[in-house]
Amino acid sequence: MKKFLSLLFLSLFLLILLPNSISAASKPSKIVLDGQELVLPADVKVSIIDQSMMIPLRVVAENLKFQVNWDQRSHSVTIQQNAKAMMLTVGKKEAKVADQLVRLDTAPRNMNQSVVVPIRFVTEQMGLAVNWDNRNKTVYLTSPPQNPDQSKDPNSESEADNTEPLTHVSQINYLNQQLVIRMDGQVTPKISTLANPARIVIDLPNTTFGALTQPLDSAMMGKLDVSGQPDVSEVRYSLFSRDPEQVRVVVELSQGNPASYHQEFIGDQLIIDLTGTGSDPQTPVSSGDENERKIVVIDAGHGGSDPGTTSISNKHEKDFNLALALKVQELLLKEPAIEVIMTRDSDVYPTRTERVQLANSLNADVFVSIHGNSVLESPQATGTETHYYQRSSSKQLADTIHKRLVQAMGLKDRGVKNTSLQVIRETHMAAVLLEVGFLSNVSDEQAMLSDTVQYKAAQAIVDGIKEYLSTIT
Repeated sequence: MKKFLSLLFLSLFLLILLPNSISAASKPSKIVLDGQELVLPADVKVSIIDQSMMIPLRVVAENLKFQVNWDQRSHSVTIQQNAKAMMLTVGKKEAKVADQLVRLDTAPRNMNQSVVVPIRFVTEQMGLAVNWDNRNKTVYLTSPPQNPDQSKDPNSESEADNTEPLTHVSQINYLNQQLVIRMDGQVTPKISTLANPARIVIDLPNTTFGALTQPLDSAMMGKLDVSGQPDVSEVRYSLFSRDPEQVRVVVELSQGNPASYHQEFIGDQLIIDLTGTGSDPQTPVSSGDENERKIVVIDAGHGGSDPGTTSISNKHEKDFNLALALKVQELLLKEPAIEVIMTRDSDVYPTRTERVQLANSLNADVFVSIHGNSVLESPQATGTETHYYQRSSSKQLADTIHKRLVQAMGLKDRGVKNTSLQVIRETHMAAVLLEVGFLSNVSDEQAMLSDTVQYKAAQAIVDGIKEYLSTIT
């Protein structure tokens, strides 16, 4: 009995003296801002230290959108929003707010290689109301009401914005100092820069993820592989909010790189150029690393309002072009040394000029435009032909792909031709336009619309691209 009483007393003693340990074992905490749960990265936690809620500075900067500046020498952080500012120092139970010293219940500290600060103190100083639901382990933050007489910010979203159809993000890539975000429409991004570390934060309002080619975890978050990219240390993306839906992409820069950028839309692709100068086809950005992934742009001809030619059974060329282009993309995504970019991956119409601008702005290594031929007046016309324009590199690429494509399709060899077509004339890399077969020919159309034959053709195109790239590395 004495042993039992001793164990009981020891258990009660530990419960009293170690509340922080009990808190740490509880379920993960959540943060709700103005009724909307913030989607936090998996490695970000709300901690309870000395009965104070503590959050990493990363949450303060990226999720609460306060400006954060870290001074490594003094181990102090300045947090600012508009005219309000405060300075906190790791290990000190006092903060400087508007030149006044204010006592803290809990000092900022280093935890898991991150600096954490008291969320209640920081948010209340910025005018937010804070409530803690201990049962659900949830922090509720409420912004102060806006002055009804205050003029509305022209950049703010109206209620009507939320009724618009969602825009879907289908691809995110980072290459040659450019972030490329493909969507099925255009939105006005909200871009901000943060310091320590230097970051560029891109918010896409009324946007969600579509059939994303990059992986997403269960929390709708992911990271790009930016190994070999010396200018950035990380590119992460997430469904930042769900009501209204909003995608956020954060580009974390390598130490010493300034957070400068230029943004532009080319077709339905948003390009954030970290050189700060935008795309300039006369002076393309050099990667400076011969061993990095090669950039291949696949162009599904026509699309959207431009159906292209019509097959003998009244099918649109644009549909064949896209079906084959997507199979080429599927195969190229398995190639670790190749970064594939699509001029379109749905039934939309980027202009020929936009296709050219995209490839040139990325300083691509290869451009392949996929088409179907047609001569309705001569339904007996048949065969595969490949077009290039003048450049020796384009001729080499054309010869390499053509021989494989003819074999895969099993159609008449109509040869490789030097032709002045805009998408291969105005692009600055090795560029070809493939006329895979004649949709106006019964036998050609049957082969071209077969999934089995399309995969053979796609493999032939990929093999030709790889063979060409092997000669220039």
